[in-house]
Amino acid sequence: MTTSKDLKYLNALNKISGVGAQTLRKLMGFFGSAEAAWDGDLEPLIRSGIGEKLASRIFDERKNTHPEREWEIMTKENIHLLAWNDPLYPAILKESPHPPYLLYIKTAEPFDEIEFSRLIAAPAVAIVGARKNTPYGALVAQNLAKDLSAAGITVISGMALGIDSWAHRGALDGGGKTIAVLGNSLDEKDIYPRHNVNLAREIVQSGALFSEYTTEATTGRMAFPARNRIVAGLTLGTIVVEAGEKSGALITAQMALEANREVFAVPGSIFSESSIGTNGLIRSGAKVVTGIKDILEELGLEKNTHQKKSLPKAPCNEEEERLLKILSSEPLHIDIIAKLVKLQTATASATLVMMELKGWVKNIGGQNYILI
Repeated sequence: MTTSKDLKYLNALNKISGVGAQTLRKLMGFFGSAEAAWDGDLEPLIRSGIGEKLASRIFDERKNTHPEREWEIMTKENIHLLAWNDPLYPAILKESPHPPYLLYIKTAEPFDEIEFSRLIAAPAVAIVGARKNTPYGALVAQNLAKDLSAAGITVISGMALGIDSWAHRGALDGGGKTIAVLGNSLDEKDIYPRHNVNLAREIVQSGALFSEYTTEATTGRMAFPARNRIVAGLTLGTIVVEAGEKSGALITAQMALEANREVFAVPGSIFSESSIGTNGLIRSGAKVVTGIKDILEELGLEKNTHQKKSLPKAPCNEEEERLLKILSSEPLHIDIIAKLVKLQTATASATLVMMELKGWVKNIGGQNYILI
């Protein structure tokens, strides 16, 4: 797992123009640590395989970047950083074609690892669509999100104006979780669009904001298609509610297909320009959505009506006691469990096996455990 010191230097490297996921992977593979990469001379930087031009830029620009100061800015903004090999990094995102090496997150203060691990372990669906939505689109997005949220499904979108905003709002109305993936930094003054600052504040109280950009980062139009790959990669499927012929929501749908995720589309009027894209997706084989049942059935999900049950017997040892405190009806992966209870993975796994024999927990597949 990446150390806190490495995260500090990875964040500093990420501040330099042209440094992205591939560059960070090459630097970490060559130098072994982010600090060594940050302190590296020009010649080793070139030999790391990142190219002479970028190596020279890092060598020159790092003189004006102070890792400690940048980390303090992030901390003051309550922004947390995960590297791709951290147990808390969303496993489903790792399985997508181009996951970000670094993921910046903002949640309610203080950051709660257990709550965050439950947030990313829950099944998630994206709802995206046109910025200039129709009243029909707003109603559909809000109602679908509300129903999915009430069923225990996390709703993910990009917090853009229009359908994205209605989706986040619907999820909050449903009393569930929602995650907004931004194409800019997460510091308060850079939240975009500014119209959604209050919405962003509401989202972090029960969900999270995600970004791959460090604080005070300057981003352009290409940041939004890049953001869309994260939206698609975090989910089991993407629902396109309204989309014009050249809508960015269609890019998200394409990225969902590339990540081997499901694509859904809400049918619209043949006379509406806002439905050209969605109706086209349906012609191309996207699943038609007329209600939440279509989504749950296609994804093999059932409404989450499970309640945490009372413990039938007292824990036999400290390990069982620790595990029972963090487990619930929402699945957690063994690596995250071990981290949260501060046990070796082998010890946590052996204890869980004994608890499963007692009928207290269940491995639902892929080393993901729930309390029963």
